Amino acid sequence: MKVIGLLSILSLAAACAPTAAQQEAQAERAQTERTQLAKALQGLTPDQPRNCMPQFPTRQVRAYGPTIVYTVSPRLKYVSQTQGGCESLSTNGRNDILVTRTPIGQLCAGDIAQTVDRVSGFFTGSCSFGEFTPYRRGK
Repeated sequence: MKVIGLLSILSLAAACAPTAAQQEAQAERAQTERTQLAKALQGLTPDQPRNCMPQFPTRQVRAYGPTIVYTVSPRLKYVSQTQGGCESLSTNGRNDILVTRTPIGQLCAGDIAQTVDRVSGFFTGSCSFGEFTPYRRGK
């Protein structure tokens, strides 16, 4: 009886494991995201990471995998590494909206953001910000 229970557990675990094709697709997607992120930050120099980022108007907010980039201007972008969950900002054509709430006028590490479907208004994910690293274009 114990053997049957153990086999059931092992078969369930195997059913949840990604296939080789799924693993390859995930690796390709991650490589594409890294390439796109490098292109988005090309020509910019990182500054010291900060715990908070001022919440001023941004031109664009985009996710590259678990990394979120706030474009303030062509000369200034803020980058925050999340634990994931907000990738739908710019993946698979979803282009969801990022919703943040802060009582102090700044986004800070540990703050939680949610993604919302533009059409239905339904929440589609959430993530927690890491530190914010400003990337600046030299003068």
